[in-house]
Amino acid sequence: MQQALNRNKRRKNSSKSSNKESPMIIKESDLVLCTVKKIEGTTVFVEISDSEMPASIMLPEVSAGRIRNLRDFVSPGKKIVCKVLKVHPDNLELTLRRVTAKERDIVLEKNKKALTLKKIVSTLSSNPEKILEKISESYELSDFLEEAKESPKILDEFFSKEESKKLEKILSEKSTSLKEIKKTFILKSSSPSGLSEIKSILSPYNSQISYLGSSKFSLQISSPTFKEAESQALQILEKIEKEAKVHSLTFELKDKR
Repeated sequence: MQQALNRNKRRKNSSKSSNKESPMIIKESDLVLCTVKKIEGTTVFVEISDSEMPASIMLPEVSAGRIRNLRDFVSPGKKIVCKVLKVHPDNLELTLRRVTAKERDIVLEKNKKALTLKKIVSTLSSNPEKILEKISESYELSDFLEEAKESPKILDEFFSKEESKKLEKILSEKSTSLKEIKKTFILKSSSPSGLSEIKSILSPYNSQISYLGSSKFSLQISSPTFKEAESQALQILEKIEKEAKVHSLTFELKDKR
């Protein structure tokens, strides 16, 4: 276990030293978490997390196929995962459509874990920034909680005994299994462009949707509680139904309870 932790520290130290340098450390094909800042004509301007390098996405790189309304895919304030196409001295060219569902989920999950750690530390400590900075010197913030679950003793490096006990309790409670629900729906079209329209509508949820055949799909959501999973599923289905109406597609929810 100690060897594994040491390897993790070495990886983090290497990564950290790079992050302190210029934005040019971002390389082609890197995945980056972005926030959409504005849309001008057919260009989307975004801000990359942990980087001051200006970045943008051209219309053809937003989504495959015809885009009727660019704001159906991106809108100011929305967080998206992009891939770096080209690195220029003063800006980055990004693509959204070439990011796979798996790649997107990995980046979003890492960000979610890092945010979770930040929230927990902010409730435990009066100086969370200092503790997070100290943790980041040895570990990726997104990996720290998992490391702490396996080796609780590492908490003593960063927290007081009382804080460590509270954090161990929080981690224990978070270890409970996620609740999962499935929703089945039909989405079909008789239009020649129907297939591409369906793919476009469902593309933001590729990792959560499975095709069952005969225009039938299954949406699977996992969350700490059934109530939260149900809420997330209904929000996604409402968006899909709204898009289906715009494209004159047939939408029918089979699981209505």
